[in-house]
Amino acid sequence: MSTLRFPNEFAWGVATSSYQIEGAATEDGRGESIWDRFSKTAGKVEDGTNGDVACDHYHRFREDVALMKSLGIKHYRFSIAWPRIFPTGRGRLNQPGLDFYGRLVDALLEAGIEPFATLYHWDLPQVLQDEGGWTRRSTAEAFVEYSRVVARSLGDRVKKWITHNEPWCTSMLGYMEGRHAPGLKDYRAALAASHHVLLSHGLAVPVIRSESPGAEVGITLNLVPAEPASPSAADHDATRHFDGFFNRWFLDPVFGRHYPADMVADYIAAGHLPPEGLTVVQPGDLQTIAVKCDFLGINYYNRAVLRSTAVPEARNEPRKVFVAPEKDWTEMGWEVYPDGLRELLLRVHLEYRPRKLYVTENGASYSTPPGADGRVKDEKRIAFLRDHFIAARRAMEGGVPLAGYFVWSLLDNFEWDRGYSQRFGIVWVDYASQQRIPKDSALWYRSVISENAVPTV
Repeated sequence: MSTLRFPNEFAWGVATSSYQIEGAATEDGRGESIWDRFSKTAGKVEDGTNGDVACDHYHRFREDVALMKSLGIKHYRFSIAWPRIFPTGRGRLNQPGLDFYGRLVDALLEAGIEPFATLYHWDLPQVLQDEGGWTRRSTAEAFVEYSRVVARSLGDRVKKWITHNEPWCTSMLGYMEGRHAPGLKDYRAALAASHHVLLSHGLAVPVIRSESPGAEVGITLNLVPAEPASPSAADHDATRHFDGFFNRWFLDPVFGRHYPADMVADYIAAGHLPPEGLTVVQPGDLQTIAVKCDFLGINYYNRAVLRSTAVPEARNEPRKVFVAPEKDWTEMGWEVYPDGLRELLLRVHLEYRPRKLYVTENGASYSTPPGADGRVKDEKRIAFLRDHFIAARRAMEGGVPLAGYFVWSLLDNFEWDRGYSQRFGIVWVDYASQQRIPKDSALWYRSVISENAVPTV
């Protein structure tokens, strides 16, 4: 069989996040998060569910670590729940919450699995949201203190840190589209939130380094390669705007280029910013955000093909269109387009020159259940991962400094506003019994890791 080999030091891993798998929402002093409040608000989650129990990982983490070890996984990206550490966001430390992550890290290291810790994967303490959340500079300051305490506690054992997961989702889905917690629909609030999230990243990086000597620190962005639906000037302009809205608004400041001027102009023209621009930016903020990082994490799921709207006054809200037929979509309704990952990695490498890159999330939702023989024959997921692994290796051949790849996700879990209707895991979870069944994709992935190579056929 023809295979494509990866470098010996390449990091193969899996990823999860705290609210999606932990459960134990009110145990051992954990405070309320914005997702606790949002998911229990009628109409916010598609199937009316919440993360109170989820995969019960809080109680079953040793079982899940043993499962990862059996699959040959050597790197695990997880997130820490801010409300477990500071139930009200700041002030009183909740030691039992901190101790849980200490036990998790120790179990990982004992199993030979390197921990990659993400400090923020969307579960903001509700008390901070009541004060304005990420629209307030004070939330960025609270995040720095939270980061200091966690890094001081775990930094002797955790040497890979991610400050934020997907600031675009935090700000735009949470404060502008209202599809995620806290569920607001205010463009100005979303832009203020985007700045304070990035500011908190810049402020936290040196603090984490001081508390975890020798650690590598970075940030994870979800990025979407964009292309026009036609050669028309209108569709090209729609693509420019989407790329600015989704990608450059976050990439540019992180890499010292300030916020893109064309987007500031678009937002002013659309009334999303006042004539004087992004007024929450204070002197020195942009230098802080552009702190040198050790790596950039990229989450990739699909591309966007853009068509301009027919309404002139709506020019800043282009429509995304799909090129592939529905049979080539995942159950999330996303087009499967592996070459977009290669294009994206090359673009980021050539334009921004990060020191190192990780694919920190990539995966697909397919709900294939266990068969009569107990096997979960998720052939579509295997094909999806194989083709994306190959695309990543092709990007490396083009010079991209890609150091690792984290499959989303280890477990089927709570998929945010979609509830439990979507299954991204390489391990099937029976939510009633909490039984875990490794899918065929997990067994296939074990072989990839063992051989450090991907079959091309």
